[in-house]
Amino acid sequence: MNTGLFKLIVKTVVVLALAAIAAGLLYWLVAASRWDWLAKYYPLLLHGLWLTLVLWILSSILGMILAIPIGLVQVTGPRWLGAIARGFCTVIRGTPLLLQLWLIYYGLGSLFPKIAMVYPEFRQDFMWLIRLDAFWYALLAFTISAAGYEGEIMRGAFLGVPRGELEAARAFGMSPWKVLTRVWFPRAVRLVLPTLAGEMVLQLKATPLAMTVTVMDLAGVVRNRITQDTYIVYEPLMLLAVIYMCLTFMAVWAFGYLERMVPQKR
Repeated sequence: MNTGLFKLIVKTVVVLALAAIAAGLLYWLVAASRWDWLAKYYPLLLHGLWLTLVLWILSSILGMILAIPIGLVQVTGPRWLGAIARGFCTVIRGTPLLLQLWLIYYGLGSLFPKIAMVYPEFRQDFMWLIRLDAFWYALLAFTISAAGYEGEIMRGAFLGVPRGELEAARAFGMSPWKVLTRVWFPRAVRLVLPTLAGEMVLQLKATPLAMTVTVMDLAGVVRNRITQDTYIVYEPLMLLAVIYMCLTFMAVWAFGYLERMVPQKR
C-alpha cells in the first residue's frame, strides 16, 4: 500500500474517532445529564464568576506591581534590601499557597476581633466590615503569592537584558530613571511575557482555594451550594471546568496578542 495513502487512512480514522468521542460527550452533556438546576442557580454562578475574576485580576495586577521592585532590588541593591526580597521570594515559593491563605485568614483575621474586645471603638469605623470579609484576606494571600513568584521572574528578566543596551542608554545621557522606564523595564517585560502568561493561568487555577475560607467564588458556589443542595455532582463540575478553560483560553490569547504587538527589538 502507498505510504501516503496509509497515512491518510490513519489520519481519517483518528479524526473520526475523536469526532465520535466529542459527539458522545456533547450528547451526554445536553441530553443524558441534568441541567434543570441551572435556571435556579445561574445568578449565584454569575456572582461567583464575578468574584473569581476580581480576585484573579486584582491579585495578578497588585502582585506584579510588588514584583517589579522585588526583582529590581535583587539586581541593583542595596544588598540588605535585596537579601530581604530574596528571602521573601524563598519563603513564598517554599510554602503552599493554601497554608499562606490559612495563616492570613485565621491568623490576621482572628487578630481584629481580639483588638475590638479591648478597644470597642475599633469596630465602629467603616473598615470593620472589610476586616471581617474573607474576600480581602484571600486577595491579600493571592497578591503576596503572585508577588513572590513574579518577583523572581522579574529578577531573571532584569538580568536577561543585555548590559550593552543599558550602557548605550547611559552614554546618550539618560538619567537612571529614564534608563529604567524606557529601556530596562520594557525589554525585561518583553523577555518574560510568555512566562507571565503561564503565571496568570496558574493564578487563575489557584482561585478555587478561596472557597476554603468561605469566599463564595465560582468554585465555592458549585461546591458549597449547588452540589450540596441538589446532590448533583458531575454536571456542575463539568460546567466549572468549561468556564475555567474559557478563561484560560482568553488569558493565553490576550498575552499572545501582547507578544505580537510588542516589537522583538527596540
